[in-house]
Amino acid sequence: MRRTTLIAVLAAVIAGIVCTQAQAQPATIEEAKPLEGALRNILPTDIYAVPGVETNVYFETIVLHPHTELLLWDVDCDMGMQQNERWTCTPTEEEVGDHPLTIKVVSPEMEVLHEARATVHVIDPAAGGGAPRTMLCVGASQTAASMYTERMIELFAADESVEMRFIGESGPGGESGNRHEGYGGWTWEAFANRWDADAEWKEVDGRNRRVRSPFVFEVDGEPQLDFQQYLDKNNGGKAPDIITILLGCNDTFSSKEDTIEERIDAMFANVDKLLAELRRVAPETQIGVMYLVPASRDQDAFGQSYKCNQTRWQYRRNMHRVIEREMETYLGREAENISMVAAFVNVDPVWGFPGPMVPPNPHSEDTVRRMSNGAHPNKSGYYQMGDAVYCWVKSRLATDG
Repeated sequence: MRRTTLIAVLAAVIAGIVCTQAQAQPATIEEAKPLEGALRNILPTDIYAVPGVETNVYFETIVLHPHTELLLWDVDCDMGMQQNERWTCTPTEEEVGDHPLTIKVVSPEMEVLHEARATVHVIDPAAGGGAPRTMLCVGASQTAASMYTERMIELFAADESVEMRFIGESGPGGESGNRHEGYGGWTWEAFANRWDADAEWKEVDGRNRRVRSPFVFEVDGEPQLDFQQYLDKNNGGKAPDIITILLGCNDTFSSKEDTIEERIDAMFANVDKLLAELRRVAPETQIGVMYLVPASRDQDAFGQSYKCNQTRWQYRRNMHRVIEREMETYLGREAENISMVAAFVNVDPVWGFPGPMVPPNPHSEDTVRRMSNGAHPNKSGYYQMGDAVYCWVKSRLATDG
């Protein structure tokens, strides 16, 4: 790439000028004065790691820009390594403790254009020892896939310190015990309010689907959130040690620039309603609200999944704004045993998503990797999610002995 083109891209970032289409070419301007905050950064302040488990920060996921691969990155950390698209580390037991991480965008002359800081907390692998634990994972289709829970089950099976049992009314179950509350297309609103007076499950379009929230029951003749009844039914009346919730994609997916704030406001009303009920019934349970998982990096994936109904760049902007608002609203509530879980930085937006090899057109004898799913990772991406959630769980168990 020509030096003048790269300088123009960097100038566009600092000026806050971004392309409005995912596949647009970088803007070209000769000069622009730096503007504070022009590069919108969502690097979490706390990242959790466990010895032997790979931990990543993919640059694509932490800043809002359509061409992060053209930016010049500079990472400072006393462990791990910087690669083209990420900082990556598989800690050792000798590295248990806290490690500052600084990620910068720099100019070709090494002028710092933007800087973000975090602390990587490497958790003692012995954390969480003691009595058997239970965990409930709540979510939509990314949870219904049963893959990040599968990875966590593998990790806990190899963890000599923690005996973890997963609870829920969905999932493959079996000897692995892969259970959860994950239902495709569901929202915060659905879990907080969805009700059907006739049944919990019904045949819809030839498939047996849940039509009533597992947490809503008839109380005095009216549907009402009642998490205690759920626990009576599924966990012997006892609160789980850990709850994770991965929702929000379906609440805000189809938003545009003029509707995203209103959609987030409506979503937050249901976030607050569900969290309040979980806190009322299970005040000692560690609740982790997961930030949205990144989208595939390629518009082809959105075309395959959603035709012309949503672009990758619009969804990327929606996702970024949801995470910004969640950081503003829900961070700093650890005293209530509510934390935000930053699994999104650990997921590879290219190789962590499906991309079969296909001809670029029907007459070509060549093949290209054509990304094929906009919002749902492949097995490796789901397993990266599981790695990150497992590390967060270990951090929470470390705090309660």
